[in-house]
Amino acid sequence: MGYPPEPPEPSDDEGRRRERDTEPIARDRPGQGGGDDPSSPYGRDSSGYPTAGGGDGYPDEPVERTTWVYDQQTDFISEEELAGLRAEAGTPLATRRVLPLEDEPSTLVARYLFPTERYRGEWKRHWIHLTTPILVGVIATFVLGYLSGFLAGRDSGALTTAAVLLWFGIMGWVAWKIADWWYDRFILTNKRVMVVNGIITRKVAMMPLTRVTDMKYEQSPTGRALNYGTFVLESAGQEQALREIKNLPNPNELYLRVVEEMYEPQAVEARLGKEADEAKSDDGA
Repeated sequence: MGYPPEPPEPSDDEGRRRERDTEPIARDRPGQGGGDDPSSPYGRDSSGYPTAGGGDGYPDEPVERTTWVYDQQTDFISEEELAGLRAEAGTPLATRRVLPLEDEPSTLVARYLFPTERYRGEWKRHWIHLTTPILVGVIATFVLGYLSGFLAGRDSGALTTAAVLLWFGIMGWVAWKIADWWYDRFILTNKRVMVVNGIITRKVAMMPLTRVTDMKYEQSPTGRALNYGTFVLESAGQEQALREIKNLPNPNELYLRVVEEMYEPQAVEARLGKEADEAKSDDGA
């Protein structure tokens, strides 16, 4: 029988150290004494270590006993501290933080929900959606302002008036686009996704969650920098009114909300119920 395997040496940062006892354990064969028993066939060498007789499968060297001693700095980490470390490190075990939403739909959206439908949130498109009208308004202001001043110095009253009216027309178009952006909403419930837009002519498009066969979102480099993206929804390979929804904010958060509503509706209900209970307890306190 050979030497018993020794455990691997621990590194210093593990907070452990190994010590060898000065008094080893004597190995005894079944039915025979050991240690300090004078009748034992095992003696001690000059250093005081017990030795086993040779020729019977036992080693002729002292037998050492190894113990592992933990230093004081290896105190246990609480579960709260461990959860904080996981969240900071961004590990998969970290809890996903859900952005807060309004408890009730706006008056613009409430009219399109039926009584048994549970509201999950509504989103306006990202402000990047207004880039084109805002740029047009700024450029028109500088160009027509310069043109009006130039024509006024040449006593061209009619052309100056036309330039001013053109500027007002462009500014009206910009204001219309901003109002249309304000009333344009993407809506999520426990039954469907919807898009409502239009000021004078209202358009309401919807798709049941049970009909969604594929969903993805796309982000350009600018979209990743400014946190917006385009959603693509497919239903049984057919073209739908909601197939492509551009410039939605927080696409990753929105994607997770829709997928969770599709595959884990019970988890959504449990989380929202817990948040409601905590809000009531806070109000009571």
